[in-house]
Amino acid sequence: MSFNTFGKQFRFTTWGESHGPAIGCVVDGCPPNINLKEQDIQVELNKRKPGQSKFTTQRKEGDKVQILSGVFEGKTTGTPISLIIYNQDMRSKDYGNIKDKFRPGHADFTYFKKYGIRDYRGGGRSSARETASRVAAGAIAKKVLENKLGKKFKVVGAVTQLGILGCNTNKWSDQLINKNPFFCPDKNMVKLWERYLLDVRKSGSSCGAVIEVRARGIPVGLGAPIYSKLDMDIASAMMSINAVKGVNIGSGMSSAQLSGEENSDEISQKGKKLKFNSNNAGGILGGISTGQEIIVSFAVKPTSSILTTRKTIDKFGKNTTISVKGRHDPCVGIRAVPVGEAMMNCVLLDHYLMNKAQCS
Repeated sequence: MSFNTFGKQFRFTTWGESHGPAIGCVVDGCPPNINLKEQDIQVELNKRKPGQSKFTTQRKEGDKVQILSGVFEGKTTGTPISLIIYNQDMRSKDYGNIKDKFRPGHADFTYFKKYGIRDYRGGGRSSARETASRVAAGAIAKKVLENKLGKKFKVVGAVTQLGILGCNTNKWSDQLINKNPFFCPDKNMVKLWERYLLDVRKSGSSCGAVIEVRARGIPVGLGAPIYSKLDMDIASAMMSINAVKGVNIGSGMSSAQLSGEENSDEISQKGKKLKFNSNNAGGILGGISTGQEIIVSFAVKPTSSILTTRKTIDKFGKNTTISVKGRHDPCVGIRAVPVGEAMMNCVLLDHYLMNKAQCS
């Protein structure tokens, strides 16, 4: 299986399976002399780890990260940073009754048809467990960007829609996001989402979600036309996350409904201060950052492992049915928030380093 590496200048390669002994990643291209300790990475991993509330899978993983290389006396050395996270709470027997069956909506079918073999224990490499490695890599990218861009830099993600229930993004509160189990930015929706997701879980079903990621303090000029546009690489990064089926940059798909006048982000200058009257472009024009807030959203489909009996086939081509028992997220999109933040950090650092190499 190839293509397990992401990035150009700042790169990371993830490895491991959901029910294997460990997962991890190797980060290459990190600048030297950046303060980095395991706790910097652990803080981000703690936001993603399972079993933290009744609204996520009850698999209990500490997700404790260990730095194996690339850091000396608390600073990065510029050499590859190797990270490992040991799996602790695997229940492979939960998947014994579906080892020959394909879950509808899951990668089981395509993995088997492509490779002729699949790890049915939790989905192997197709499991969202892989995203812990991305979050670890993103934590390193975040440390570098904070060092290079200063206090104004910030990347923050939130769930803006849970199943059929949206929220008011005009009431976005950074402080609220990490104080509720849904990463919800609108305090008026938290209780309603709680009741809704509990009903979904009790019915044995699942629901999707929309996640929005905002990046602030980004300088003008990141991104390179034509084939390394910033929005192109961000969209690719978000689409690479498990279960993501669509990405919007700024107004995204809604742009098709706007007039030229509505869509144009008017610009004015007062002294040395530049002002955009709106941000339909999501902080990116012609594939290059404008200096505005970068706004990206992506849609995560419902979890494929559900209790409801569904029609499917087995690996022998016979018609059958399937009902998946075990521990699964009723909405896997909730834990995609720190993953989206991590991928945004990785893309921004990648483009920051490329821009410095060409234009500094």
